[in-house]
Amino acid sequence: MTMIDIIAPVEQEGTKAVVRNWLKQIGDRVAEGDALVELETDKVTQEIPAPCEGVLTEIRMLDGENAVPGAILGRMSLEASDSTAIINEPGAAAEHQKDVTSGAHHYSPAVRRAAAEYGIDPSMITGTGKGGRVTRADMDRAFGEKTEGRASAPTTPTTASVQVTDPRFQPTERLRPSPVQEGLAASRKIPHSAMRLAIAKHMSHSLSVAPQVTAVFEADFSAIIRHRDLHKDSMKAEGINLSYTAYIVAACIAAMKVVPEVNSQWHEDSLEVFSDVNIGIGTALGDKGLVVPVIRQAQHLSLQGIAARLQDLTGRARTNSLKGDDLKGGTFTISNHGVSGSLFAAPIIINQPQSAILGVGKLEKRIVVREVDGADTIQVRPMAYVSLTIDHRSLDGHQTNSWLTEFVDTLETWAL
Repeated sequence: MTMIDIIAPVEQEGTKAVVRNWLKQIGDRVAEGDALVELETDKVTQEIPAPCEGVLTEIRMLDGENAVPGAILGRMSLEASDSTAIINEPGAAAEHQKDVTSGAHHYSPAVRRAAAEYGIDPSMITGTGKGGRVTRADMDRAFGEKTEGRASAPTTPTTASVQVTDPRFQPTERLRPSPVQEGLAASRKIPHSAMRLAIAKHMSHSLSVAPQVTAVFEADFSAIIRHRDLHKDSMKAEGINLSYTAYIVAACIAAMKVVPEVNSQWHEDSLEVFSDVNIGIGTALGDKGLVVPVIRQAQHLSLQGIAARLQDLTGRARTNSLKGDDLKGGTFTISNHGVSGSLFAAPIIINQPQSAILGVGKLEKRIVVREVDGADTIQVRPMAYVSLTIDHRSLDGHQTNSWLTEFVDTLETWAL
């Protein structure tokens, strides 16, 4: 029988990869290129395709296990039947045979283990995985809701939010929540994802190695709002969303021409100043964390080109469709934290090994004083706080303020 290994990518974006969800089950016949398993790194989730047409016969790495580059995730046979199926865990062969005959084989090993441990029938849960599949995270969440319901009951047990109806998933010993101690709040623990752990490590490292200083300016968005109102419909007709972020990227490029040292990286013996302006855009993924897709060589793009690239990258980020190359090579980062409502955030931690990061707060109408014909007037303008956090090893205050001055001036004097 010819066996083909399913290999974790040798080149992957991120510090490590974790097996998150098998999309096919033992015995499934698949075509070459069909998605077999999802790997989650600290930056992206990627699907590993079938290397050939055949049958999935062995799962060697289970949900939650670390997959180093080149690791064998599983194996396929060019010709096989269910009798050759193997799951690489103690007692799994008997469990798998039971699942095949009972109809539970469409759940991953991690889900089946959680079902037995928690006493929860996965068929009663709405899955959030691809195609509506139930994931381990869904099981953990259901168990949290179940125990919260028990802990909040004053005297008598209440009906759990997810009931066990399938005897296959009845635990041998029913789990009982610990009594809530007087004065202590009820709680539940949510396991860290690989992305969350990597973000924590990266942010802690950045603060430990770089002395970070933040300068704050205020920007009037009136000029770019007028320009956008004039041109957004024509770009929309071409399938391009003209966002405010596109203007912010363009203003960053203009400021880099005045203070190119902001687009740099600190080395112990030198400051490396980049000629290409590769701007990363912090993109939130809800409670999963965030990624920073990169607009490469942004200095060569028009406003329309920037808008199109932004639309492509952020759209694919939110559908977990980014490739590893989309996240590489950034020389400067923008955190548009105002889209979620904050006026100001400091410090916005530098994305190491870069030298600076821009923060853009919420755009809102504010009362400002403007001089008109030599007289002070009170006006209502669309304003936002903008900040530049710098690595003080690489940059000083006068460079920071010069950069922000040019950045704000570009936004406020945008020609129609």
